[in-house]
Amino acid sequence: MGKLHRWGAVRWTIPMVSGPLIIASFVVAKAFGADEVGNVFMVAAAATGTPIVITAARALRLRVIGIDLLVSVAVIGALIIGQYWEGAAVTFLFGLGRDLEVATLNRTRSALAELVSIAPNVAVVMREGEQVEVPAASVVMGETVLVKNGAKVPVDGEVIAGTGALDEASITGESMPVEKSAGDRVFAGTVSKGGFLQAKATGVGADTTLARIIRRVEEAQDAKARTQQFMDRFSSWYTPAIMVLALAVGLISGDVVLALTLLVIGCPGALVISIPVSIVAGIGRAAKDGILIKGGEFLETSARITAVAVDKTGTLTTGRPHLTDVVVLDPRVDRAQVLTWAARAEAGSEHPLARPILTAAAAQKLTTVGLPEHTAPVPGKGIAATTYGHLVLVGNLTLLEQYGVADTVDAAGAVERLAAAGRTSMIVAVDDMVAGVVAVADEVREDAAQMVAELHWAGVRKVIMLTGDTPLVAKAIGAAVGVDEVHAGLLPEDKLLVVQELQRQGHIVAMVGDGVNDAPALAAAHIGVAMGAAGSAVAVETSDIALMGDNLLKLPEAIALAKSTVANMRQNIAIALTTVSMLLLGVLLGGVTMAIGMLAHEISVLVVIVNAMRLLRRKCSPDMRATPTRAPTRVPALAQHA
Repeated sequence: MGKLHRWGAVRWTIPMVSGPLIIASFVVAKAFGADEVGNVFMVAAAATGTPIVITAARALRLRVIGIDLLVSVAVIGALIIGQYWEGAAVTFLFGLGRDLEVATLNRTRSALAELVSIAPNVAVVMREGEQVEVPAASVVMGETVLVKNGAKVPVDGEVIAGTGALDEASITGESMPVEKSAGDRVFAGTVSKGGFLQAKATGVGADTTLARIIRRVEEAQDAKARTQQFMDRFSSWYTPAIMVLALAVGLISGDVVLALTLLVIGCPGALVISIPVSIVAGIGRAAKDGILIKGGEFLETSARITAVAVDKTGTLTTGRPHLTDVVVLDPRVDRAQVLTWAARAEAGSEHPLARPILTAAAAQKLTTVGLPEHTAPVPGKGIAATTYGHLVLVGNLTLLEQYGVADTVDAAGAVERLAAAGRTSMIVAVDDMVAGVVAVADEVREDAAQMVAELHWAGVRKVIMLTGDTPLVAKAIGAAVGVDEVHAGLLPEDKLLVVQELQRQGHIVAMVGDGVNDAPALAAAHIGVAMGAAGSAVAVETSDIALMGDNLLKLPEAIALAKSTVANMRQNIAIALTTVSMLLLGVLLGGVTMAIGMLAHEISVLVVIVNAMRLLRRKCSPDMRATPTRAPTRVPALAQHA
């Protein structure tokens, strides 16, 4: 019995054996007029379906009534009443349809297969001063890996020497090669397009970004959507109902053939497969484009998103503020001196705005060597530092008032003017005198405005910016990118309250953030989205949607794909239900035989699968001709890092 089942499990075995037997039956009957011999061939053809009967029996022992049982009862019944051709035809068509279904389903899982295929097998490492080729899985953390032109990167790592260009499409979905040099991160499975890199291994084997993506895609494609869970419950009573209906029709009409035909055409194959095949294809398409969707439930929810809350810094903006203004207020100093004093004080600061000041001072070759003798950060106000024997204050008016600095009228006016222009300002005071004001500004990502427009195009009614920055700064950024609402001056718990308020208003909310100070809002939102998740194990494992690259346009692409997938699921359900309804009507009115019913049933299964496979095609981005892409816009940096 086990050998028979294994024999039947080999793909194409049943149709390849039963098909020739059916042809032989017709040839013998026509050429020699030997109907009895022809019937023997037909029975033999039907008997090739024995593995189907075995599968049905095993499922029945587990109290599962499936399609195999319906087909088995129909074939055995047809043989008992002498309908040999019908029994053989049903066996052949069911076997052929099942094998075609498996083949096409494997095609929909192509994204996962492609990810697995790009996993590198070998690595070249430096051991005892020599280049050694070893299996990729045997590379040890911290070892130096060599990546030559045309080779796959075998591990996650950090470049320690050399330069080169890597094709990271397998990770981020972006087709353009990325230049790499010392300090940059590299990912397993990416391909060198030129140059020579030496990288220190920071992730090997199952700990690489590629391995996590493969694991997440595999789990996501198997995770059931709510609609699929409903269909599973539906089929659990639908199949027994068809058997009861067939039995009732047979008893009432006395027509056994009619009852058996009802069993065959009532098979819910297309209905059962209609949803999972769409989910597998949709998640697979997303994975190819560098978008990880956690599972069918999140795919369905994403299709209903009506509001998107976006963190500002690092999402809508580059997160890399630059020095824009140095205003001199003390006639005894010049611009370079104001910047020098600010840089000397900020040298001991951890504040995110210290970096652009130090960078600008270094670029202008100003003397800022060494750390202050004493540094005292004042939360919410700025920093007080003792350097070169002078007390230097860098911060807001409140900081100056706290340290008793007088004559701040000019400083207040300068701050007000810069704020109106959308810049984040810091007053620089040396001892008891205000020297000047420095201002910094962030840059809006060049695709931020297009992302907002495409989100609206994809059906999102509200795009909201959440930030801890000041209202003037936030409004300037909001106007630059075209968001619907701006919420400024927020703490992490305030962002959570905004998300909850949107949900109370009936919105399905997606929250896009960095997963650190946005963690409460990300957890509360219906869909949490992580940007630039490549290399971040936490983002890949915990977010509902992980955008592997740093491309903002992947967000509207993900939502549009989710909507297409859900629409595809509904189309498949309609195809399946329409086919079954038409066949049932045809049987009851006459004209639909058992063989015709099985043929139509298998065709409907294939139509459903082919329809789902349309999702695997790469679609063009939305037509954004009405919203031209903007050039990078200089906008204010954050006052408190959002």
